[in-house]
Amino acid sequence: MSEQTSDAMQPALARVDSFIDAAWLADGWSTHTASNYRRDLVQWVEWLHQQGLDSLRATAEQLRDFLAEQARLYEANAGLSLSQRRELPVLQRGKNAASRARLLSALRRYYRYWLEEAQIALDPTAELDGPRLVRPLPKTLSEAEVEALLGAPASDTALGLRDRAMLELMYATGLRVSELVALPLAALDLQAGAIRIEQGKGGKTRIVPMGELARLALDAYLQGGRAELLGGRAHAITFLNPRGEPLTRQGFWFIVKRYAAQAGIASTRLSPHVLRHAFATHLVNHGADLRVVQLLLGHADITTTQIYTHVAQARLQALHSQHHPRG
Repeated sequence: MSEQTSDAMQPALARVDSFIDAAWLADGWSTHTASNYRRDLVQWVEWLHQQGLDSLRATAEQLRDFLAEQARLYEANAGLSLSQRRELPVLQRGKNAASRARLLSALRRYYRYWLEEAQIALDPTAELDGPRLVRPLPKTLSEAEVEALLGAPASDTALGLRDRAMLELMYATGLRVSELVALPLAALDLQAGAIRIEQGKGGKTRIVPMGELARLALDAYLQGGRAELLGGRAHAITFLNPRGEPLTRQGFWFIVKRYAAQAGIASTRLSPHVLRHAFATHLVNHGADLRVVQLLLGHADITTTQIYTHVAQARLQALHSQHHPRG
């Protein structure tokens, strides 16, 4: 992009950044989400700029043309290797169905924002249908497998107490891995049996109950193992490694992998995020309201949580096929 072209695009890019900042503050987006949305929107305004068009005056027809072009380019480049595709200009690479769905989601949010700000009179995305996606069901574990996993850590060592507390807490609360490893002591309320999670830059807070077994495991770690890991030092984070420092996401992944082997669960079927899926799936299987699960998981959009109704339905169908005489 030439300097002259870049200068001419500055108003459009500034609008993209204003939207991203507002959405980040309002919804507590992760840096990853904000970066993806910004990249998609910058590609859109660049495409418009090449045709002498302005994003606030875009029409539904222009949006359809852009999405169709991205689909066509993706198919045209299907024979290229990943490195060859990356050598192409960004707008010439194309997008698959999942990427186009994310792009359309970014565009919907972008134009809804400017409609609410009274900068446009009509939302050009209102008439658009998204690409059809077949969403894979998330990997999960049976309740018996979870019991075996939670029972794997030893209860007579500092690391065993820590690991049991982490696994119990993640399954009991559905925490994200990033939330678990960064969990501060100040967020724990053992007396109430709940934890407080601060979400994103917007400072949103959710209160999640932890259940009695997780509370007992956490209390045992705090009363026993944690002091040994600290070695006389102090730290505000709950879960620590043998050097008295916070665990990393990768460190927790190795912990999960080790106990999966002990519990007889294939490592390909288990990751830290699978425990979060198991938490939500088992709640829905036992009749929990989807809105409650949404609040506990910290999902901003109920559609993200609705995947668990499909998991529950798939389980019921499997049981029917296995046990019904005409299954």
